[in-house]
This record gives sequence, C-alpha cells and structure tokens, in this order.
Amino acid sequence: MATAILERQADPALEARGACHLSIQGVTKRFGTGAKEVHAFGPVELTIEAGSFVSLLGPSGCGKSTLLLMLAGLIPPTSGRIEIAGTPVTGVRTDVGIMFQDNTLVPWRTVRGNIALQLELRGLDPARHTRRIDELLAAVALTDFAGRYPYELSGGMQQRAAFCQTMVHAPPTVLLDEPLGKLDAMTRERVRRDLQELWMRSRPTVVLVTHSIEEAVQLSSQVCLITPRPGRVHETIPIDLPWPRDDEVKKSAAFAGYVNVIGDVFRAYGVM
Repeated sequence: MATAILERQADPALEARGACHLSIQGVTKRFGTGAKEVHAFGPVELTIEAGSFVSLLGPSGCGKSTLLLMLAGLIPPTSGRIEIAGTPVTGVRTDVGIMFQDNTLVPWRTVRGNIALQLELRGLDPARHTRRIDELLAAVALTDFAGRYPYELSGGMQQRAAFCQTMVHAPPTVLLDEPLGKLDAMTRERVRRDLQELWMRSRPTVVLVTHSIEEAVQLSSQVCLITPRPGRVHETIPIDLPWPRDDEVKKSAAFAGYVNVIGDVFRAYGVM
C-alpha cells in the first residue's frame, strides 16, 4: 500500500466508525447505446463504514459525480447494486443530504427560511426544529445573517448556508459534489473548517467529490483514488491524522506525505 511509507498517527475521530453504511457492489454506468455508448464508470466494489468522511478523488470525467448521483438514487446503475444501511437504493431517498457546486438557495427566502425549506419538503415542522437551525447557524458563524437574503451574502456565506440546509434534517448520509469548487482560496479554507466542524459534531457518513488533493487529505478519514474513465477505484488510502485538521496539521510532514503519495498516483496516470 502507498501509505506504508507514511508515519501513522492516532486518529480519535476514527473511533466513531462502525458497521458498513454504504455498499457498492459491482456497480457500472454506461450512457447511450450502440456506437454512441460511453462506459463512464466501473465496475467498482467499495465499502464505506458508518461515520466515515470519504473523498472521491480523480480527474475530470472519471465518473465521480456519476457515482454520487447513483448513491443518491437520482440515476440508476447500469449493473451492480448499491445499499445504504442494508437497504437497496432503488430511487431518491429523503434520508440523504446532498449538495452540489451550485447551491439550492432560493432568492425569495431568508437564510433561515431556506434552511427551513428542506424541513418543509420532507413534511417536517420547522417550528419543532428551531434549536437545530440555531445550532447550525452558530456552527458556521451565520447567526447574525439568519434574516438576510442570498443576494446579501458573499459566495462563501451562501455555501455555508447551503451546508446548513443540507444538514438540517440530520441525515445519516451526506453527499457533496464539489461544493467548494467556485470559491476563492481564502473562502474555501474557511468553509472547509466549517464543514469539518459540522461533520465532527454529529458524524454522518459523508462522501465528497473533489479534484483537490489537499482538500481530500484535510477533510477525509479515507480517500478513494479514482482512475481516468471508466472510473475504477485504484486504491483507498486511510488518512491517519489528528482532528481537527488545522493549520498545524496541514504544515506537518505527514500531511505533505499523503499529498505527495496521492499526487504520484495521478502523475503516473498522466493527469497531473
């Protein structure tokens, strides 16, 4: 394994990991038919434990987002089987939180109203979840902006509000499709810290799609390296670094070691 050259460190966050939560069994995805058929992804076998934060890292077009859509039940696999907590994924699941690069905030609602909208769509009474909304807003430093509209917020603040929207119904599974991709470097780092904080508070099972090696190492308990199309899992690397992953951790030799080892894999594929 590539991680053999790295010094292993204690990771208290991994104590939360337990039984299998996501099971991906021989999954493939093909688009089109005949001469126009594109083999986009797989076959892939992958098991993700409950409470893990797993990043799918790979080049553009390798099927990372396609896998996320299949996990969410938004598109079916061509072959294979996906299970969440032992239940087959056969359609859209309301117990999954999902966030894309473009947030889903509606312009005619305030920050608090947008967060409450996710509860309303699931038939839940926002009045019974006021404390939950307040806690989420406080966790991402948006308490003073609860009554503002999206156009009054910076891009980073909009993404932090969208994270609250994704997490408000306390989903046991959270799927994130490059949610930080459009942010500048400084804002991206702030939102990474907020995302890390939200995960550490309740430990849902998170699957993050990203192109950033540093982001994957900073946020993840495991990083799945995906090959160029058709995407397959080249290797799953446990990231044994202490939490929270602050600036001190990011400056460590161990952090740099993970970044370099993962970079070497993609350089060998010719995508870096």
